[in-house]
Amino acid sequence: MEALLFLKSVLIGLSIAAPVGPIGLLCIQRSLGHGARIGFISGLGAAAADACYGALGAFGIGALTHSFVTLATPLALAGALFLAWMGLKMLRATPSEHAAGAGDPARALPAFVSVFLLTLSNPLTILSFIAIFATLSSGETLSATSGLVMVLGVFCGSALWWLALSLGVATVRHRLDARAMQWIDRTAGVVLLGFAAWQLVRVSAS
Repeated sequence: MEALLFLKSVLIGLSIAAPVGPIGLLCIQRSLGHGARIGFISGLGAAAADACYGALGAFGIGALTHSFVTLATPLALAGALFLAWMGLKMLRATPSEHAAGAGDPARALPAFVSVFLLTLSNPLTILSFIAIFATLSSGETLSATSGLVMVLGVFCGSALWWLALSLGVATVRHRLDARAMQWIDRTAGVVLLGFAAWQLVRVSAS
């Protein structure tokens, strides 16, 4: 029973991580610019944030859940500003920065934290987890073991997607010259600025 629950949760993690958005774009850009390791670590930041929201959904922590939903607007605003800052940073990136940072272990923690915080800046994601986990549990109160299995499954499913994405993208990394990499950075920067603008419009309309 727990094994089946774990597999279902893995599929949930995969389905949540797979759609292309600003997080996916960041992981692709980092895999191309700095290698699969940094791209995957960035994705682990998203997987960890998904696991945090998954825990709230699995264990039904009412007060904390309500707090996150209440903070939806300020967190979304902070996320939009963060996206805009990262987009501007990509627009100003130079090929020499990629060359210098490709093997730099100091990039790992900032890569993880930045994506973790960016993913957490969309607290409405928790509503999806609450609905999905309520369906999986069939309305019954989850045991601590079942809750942990579901959260672990979500994390593993999400992490599996980011591993596959970063490894797949990194296979073409060495075929790109400095000019192509700069074009990719600028395109990614413009797209991130677009995501930031869309999120700001959505916040102002709410």
